[in-house]
Amino acid sequence: MEDNNKGQFNSNFGFLMASLGSAVGLGNLWSFPYKMGIGGGFAFLLIYIILAVIVGYPLMLSEITLGRKTQKAAIEAYKEADHRFTFNGVLQTAVPWFLIAFYCTFGGYITKYLVDSVIGLFSSKTDIESMDPGQMFGDMISVGQVGKGVMWMVLFLAITTVIVFGGVSGGIEKFCKIAMPALFFLLIIVVIRSCTLPGAGPGLKFLFSPDLTMWKKSFFDVVSLAGGQMFFSLSLSSGCIIAYGSYLGKKENLEKDAAIITAGDSLVAVLAGMAIFPAVFAFGLEPGAGPGLLFVSMTTVFQHMGFAGRIFQLMFWLLVFFAALSSSIGMMEAGISAILDSRIKAGKSANRVVVSSIMCAVAFIGNFLTVFDCLGGNPKMNWFHLFGQGSVLDVWDCLAEGILMPLTGLIMAILLGWVVPHYIDDEVASSAPGGVFKTKGFYDFCIKWLGPLFMAMIVYGQIKSFWG
Repeated sequence: MEDNNKGQFNSNFGFLMASLGSAVGLGNLWSFPYKMGIGGGFAFLLIYIILAVIVGYPLMLSEITLGRKTQKAAIEAYKEADHRFTFNGVLQTAVPWFLIAFYCTFGGYITKYLVDSVIGLFSSKTDIESMDPGQMFGDMISVGQVGKGVMWMVLFLAITTVIVFGGVSGGIEKFCKIAMPALFFLLIIVVIRSCTLPGAGPGLKFLFSPDLTMWKKSFFDVVSLAGGQMFFSLSLSSGCIIAYGSYLGKKENLEKDAAIITAGDSLVAVLAGMAIFPAVFAFGLEPGAGPGLLFVSMTTVFQHMGFAGRIFQLMFWLLVFFAALSSSIGMMEAGISAILDSRIKAGKSANRVVVSSIMCAVAFIGNFLTVFDCLGGNPKMNWFHLFGQGSVLDVWDCLAEGILMPLTGLIMAILLGWVVPHYIDDEVASSAPGGVFKTKGFYDFCIKWLGPLFMAMIVYGQIKSFWG
């Protein structure tokens, strides 16, 4: 296997688990369920699945192939495809820096809930059992708890950094080959328990009953909501998938890999909905409860399950922790890979530990601002509520998910659909069975026509949702 001086995956399974790990994160288990709640359940789900097929798969295949063909991260990969589009690689490389700036904050909150759940198995009564879930979440993000918030954030960031220190095969691949199957197993158990709760039926009906009334109210808003979620959930246009593609062996079937990652991530998102909504409806909670759906609603559910709730609570927070950590690793690696490229190009050593430390330091600064802001609750941070946003988290999110991800995805579609329309064909065919790019007709139609149309709608919708 060719060595690109940055590392390689030892197996296709390792690549798939790492890519799925990057895709399967808080986007699936945190934002997907509550956005589905806002978007009308099935009405949102149907649009999401359609977008995953006609936009998600073509972009996923494009990013994996661009990475493997060039053996470079986003900036140098775009430069090699067409030097005029180098700026798009720069913009995509900026995305994980914005995302990681709030991701480790939520990773820290999740770590706290996980530790509390472990303690809860061996104590008579825990905070999670005795406190009102809303008050518990409110206290955790309050101004008075900033010090503890920083501590949990630093712990999560440190775990992420240690894993990326280990490199592609020694750190990222090893972790994801264990964590992702474990996550799927835990999710299935939680789904089974949630769907068998008394009163779970309305939650399943909300997810799967063909009710399209939200389309009549605001079809465009549902498309925008589902499209923005798809980019965030699949880690598209974040530099991560291109970086992982650059570590992939030349014999692997790219069409199959892109389909597995897109379908696998979408399946986990649907399963997350099945884990959360039946329980939410069973206990009469609000399905569109926003980010608190994960922390407040699920804690309420576990409190009503007696001692069994402690066990399911531990499994739930363990799977959310695995999901958050695997995505955090992917974001870190996208930035690290780009910096390593620039060092190699300049004739310098590709010192992973040094570069990872730089990325870690930047992530700490971004997350410190996010924690200190208390999700918009600390008046001292109002100066950083830029672009008319109500919190530091919203600032990072509007730049990454709101603008750069769908916009740079649109630019990539223009590049590969119109400017260099057959650029990836030979690379896809080179490792396809029989040397045939089987989905070429579908890919060409989507990347040239359908993708740009829907992505333009998503970009406009995202701008409208963040800035009215």
